[in-house]
Amino acid sequence: MKLISKILNFFTVKAMIKPQLIVGDLPPTKTVYKSFLHVAWPSAIESLLVGLIGSVDTIMVGSLGEGTIAAVGITNQPKFILLSVIFSLNVGITAVVARRKGQQDREGANHILRAAIILSSLISASTSILGYIFAVPILKFAGAEAFYLTNALDYFRILMISIFFTALSLTINAAQRGSGNTRISMRTNIVANIVNISFNYLLINGIGFFPKLGVKGAAIATCLGAIAACILSVSTLFRQDSFLSLKSKAQWGINRYILEPIIKVSGSAFVEQVFMRIGFFAYAILVAKLGTIAYETHLILMNILSLSFCFGDGLSIAASSLVGQSLGARRPDMAIIYGKAGQRLAFLVSSVLVIIFLGGREFLPSLFTDNTDIIALGSGIMIIIAFTTHSQTSQIVISGCLRGAGDTVFVALSSMLSIAIIRPFLTWLLCFPLSFGLYGAWIALCGDQFLRFGLNFFRFSNGKWTKISL
Repeated sequence: MKLISKILNFFTVKAMIKPQLIVGDLPPTKTVYKSFLHVAWPSAIESLLVGLIGSVDTIMVGSLGEGTIAAVGITNQPKFILLSVIFSLNVGITAVVARRKGQQDREGANHILRAAIILSSLISASTSILGYIFAVPILKFAGAEAFYLTNALDYFRILMISIFFTALSLTINAAQRGSGNTRISMRTNIVANIVNISFNYLLINGIGFFPKLGVKGAAIATCLGAIAACILSVSTLFRQDSFLSLKSKAQWGINRYILEPIIKVSGSAFVEQVFMRIGFFAYAILVAKLGTIAYETHLILMNILSLSFCFGDGLSIAASSLVGQSLGARRPDMAIIYGKAGQRLAFLVSSVLVIIFLGGREFLPSLFTDNTDIIALGSGIMIIIAFTTHSQTSQIVISGCLRGAGDTVFVALSSMLSIAIIRPFLTWLLCFPLSFGLYGAWIALCGDQFLRFGLNFFRFSNGKWTKISL
């Protein structure tokens, strides 16, 4: 009974903060978790749907034959690299809008929204054109093999057309998250997923009067889903009574007052994105050199691992929004409490996922393929994935807290060390000189997650992030 009592006490507000750090009245424990989950569950569902649609894409494309999973998967890191500036901008948008929400500055938040739309549109249009023009060298550098390069090129170039719509939708949704409205982002992604899956079904294998387009069909479906999501995201900004609305009296111009806080956060977030993408890209290239069987197994396992990332990302988005709003309202104590509440929820979710991953270590890979070599290799690595889950979800939530506070410099430095240096080096060492093969790549990934968890947890615990002003 004493043990149960201690465990339950661990989840209370009283256990989350030291008395000397309290600056005002604290809400009941139930209220804290209720507020957190109110913001978190739409984001978690959204992230889960995004992860699932990626998995469904992989499953449906995998039915076309050998090399098709690799053709689609090889485009992932180049796409994310091209979107890295947008991701960085959106981190700043979420953090600054959250601060303005905490300050009850509706006009300031809407001015930031307008600036974000202009910046996102210009950046994404340029990125889309460059990606389309230089598609061949980009994919070859990514490690695409000759026998599936044509399919990869078809998929990637169509994907480049969708980047403008994807970026604009992501930016609007980032602003909405900062205001605490995560349901809008969830709804847009539900619509995008329905459109994507529907046209995947119709265009990949050619159903009815629709042509059989194979990998091209999957890319077109993704593009149509992005357009649908963008239209819905834009439509949410025409509500007069919403905190963020294009009908407000805020200006459209971009000035120093608007840019300084965004750049302060987004600049460091961009550095983080650069290091992350370099690390992930190098990691993907090294794994691709292990051969098609190993690479397709890896892509399938990454889809499965994304389940834990999805839940962690949902909790992270909530933590980022609530931490930013709390600091904007000059309640650093509540920022700490929301951060720790997110970490505790992440631990519970991860515990469930560990059981699922261990129990389904053969079944889950078999959903993607009937290749017995891939299933056998994947089922062994599923044990490593289960072991990684707790550290992954926790570090994602803590990173969200730090980003929400504007402490993106530290997150960038930890990413540089762990993702851009440690993970690729360990992957090379374990995969090739030590001949661990694909197991080595996943041991390296596990080490990266544990290192980032340790670094970010130390930073969160010292509390310096609560003193950052935006």
